[in-house]
Amino acid sequence: MDPSIQVGRIAGIPVKLHWTLLLVIPLFAWIIGSQIVLTTELLAGLFGVSIELSLITAAPMPYVLGTIVALGLFVGVFIHEMAHSLVAKSKGIRINSITLLILGGISSMEETVPDPAVELPMALAGPLTSLALGVASSVLVYAFAVLVPDAATAGVLIFIFGYLGLLNILLFGFNLLPAFPMDGGRVLRAWLARRMSLNRATRIAADVGRVFAVLFGIVGFLLFNPILIIIAFFIYIGANQEATSLRYHLLLRDVSVADVMSSPVVTVPPDMGVEKVVEMMYDTKHLGFPVVEGDRLVGIIALSDVHKIPPQDRGRLRVADIMSRDPITLAPSAPLTDALRIMSSKDIGRIPVVANRALAGIVTRTDVLRVMELKEA
Repeated sequence: MDPSIQVGRIAGIPVKLHWTLLLVIPLFAWIIGSQIVLTTELLAGLFGVSIELSLITAAPMPYVLGTIVALGLFVGVFIHEMAHSLVAKSKGIRINSITLLILGGISSMEETVPDPAVELPMALAGPLTSLALGVASSVLVYAFAVLVPDAATAGVLIFIFGYLGLLNILLFGFNLLPAFPMDGGRVLRAWLARRMSLNRATRIAADVGRVFAVLFGIVGFLLFNPILIIIAFFIYIGANQEATSLRYHLLLRDVSVADVMSSPVVTVPPDMGVEKVVEMMYDTKHLGFPVVEGDRLVGIIALSDVHKIPPQDRGRLRVADIMSRDPITLAPSAPLTDALRIMSSKDIGRIPVVANRALAGIVTRTDVLRVMELKEA
C-alpha cells in the first residue's frame, strides 16, 4: 500500500502527502507553542524590533501560532521542491511526483545519468528559493512593525513571518551542506564533474556526505538529540544510495532488456493447480512464471503469491486464483535500467518482455545482477 496520498497536481506534477506529515505537524505545533516566549524574545533580538506578547501568549494562541508556523514551514518546503522540479522539467527531465514527509520534501524524478550542466542549476534552485522566501518574510517583519498600528496584531504577524523567515534561511543553509542527498551534495558533484569523471565526482561527494553523517551522529549522541541522529542516518543512507544508483546506471546504460532476457520462457496456464506450480519451481529452480492463456499474457505467479496461501488450501486452488493480474511488462528495446528501477520500486523479481503483444522473454533480478558483475569484471 502506498504510504502517501495524492492531494492534487501543480504544473502537471502530482503532489503527495506522506502519512508521517500527520505526525510531525502536531509535534512541531506543540514544540513551537510550548516555547513561545523564548522564541519571541529570540526573534525580537534577531530582527531588532519590539514584539507585544499579550495576544501571542493568550491561550490557546501559542498552539494556534505553532500550527500556522508548522504549516507555513511545509508550504515553504513544497515551494522549495517545486523550484527543483520546474527547473528539471524545463531541462527535459520527467517529474513523477513531489512528496512532503516528516523530514521535508522529495521530488521524484526520472532516473538518468546526471548531466552536471543540468544538475547544478536544478540543485541550486531549491535553496535559492528558500533564501528568497526567508528574505521576503524578513522584509515583511519590518513592514508590519511600521505599518500595523495595533501592537498586539503586529506582534502576531511579526512572530509568524519572523519565524518563517528564520526557518527558510536555515533551510537554505542546511540544504547547501555538501552532503548527499541534500542539494549541496549535488552542487558539489556538479562542480567536481566539470574537473573529473562523473563516477569519481560522485564517489567524492558521497564520501563527504558520509563524513557529515558521522559528525551529525556523534553530535546527536553527545547531545542526546534524536533529530540529529535521524538526520545522520538519512544522510548516510542517501549518500550510499546515490553512489550505488549512479554506478548501476553507468554499468547498464548501454544494455537493453533484449540483451539479457531469457527466451523461450517457461509459462503456466491459468487453470494449472498451485501444487503443480510449486513442483515446477522445484524442478526448474525458477521462482515465478508468466501465466499465458492461448497466446495472451494474463498474469504472473511468483513464490510470494504461493506463500500467501496456507499449505492445506493449495490443493484446491488454481493459478488464476492467486496470480498477479495485469503484470508490468517491458519491450525488448527498453533500457535494462528501466527493469532495475521497476523491480526496486515495485519490489518484484521478474518482468515479462512483450513484443507485438506476444511474450518474447522474461528478465529477472538475477539477470540484472549477473550483467552488472560481468560489466565490473
